[in-house]
Amino acid sequence: LEVAVADLLERGSRWLEDQRTKHCTRDVTYVRGAASAAVRATVGRTEFKTDDGETVRIEFTDRDFLILATELVLVGNPTLPERGDKVRETQDGTVYVFEVMDWRYSDPYRQTLRIETKLVGTETL
Repeated sequence: LEVAVADLLERGSRWLEDQRTKHCTRDVTYVRGAASAAVRATVGRTEFKTDDGETVRIEFTDRDFLILATELVLVGNPTLPERGDKVRETQDGTVYVFEVMDWRYSDPYRQTLRIETKLVGTETL
């Protein structure tokens, strides 16, 4: 019974990720050096706290991008994010360039990457 429940949960998780990707994403470009890939991403952000013993600060990443792991393919090879890679997002004629700071899987089945970034520049089209 445990295996059947696990399979059911994984299938449900895959369905939810498919729905998120179909209905809650925008096109962005993932860039590493000269290689790039057009991917669909859901935009979010991560809250984190820092405590130096005297002051607790709550900070946020500039932007998180949730991308299906199977879509992150550079030069024909599936890949994982690396610190320093870039994500380019176009809005209203401006290209926003974000640098990858960190990443993690967003779900227990390793279907979705949560890529934490900071804004490093803009370009006009």
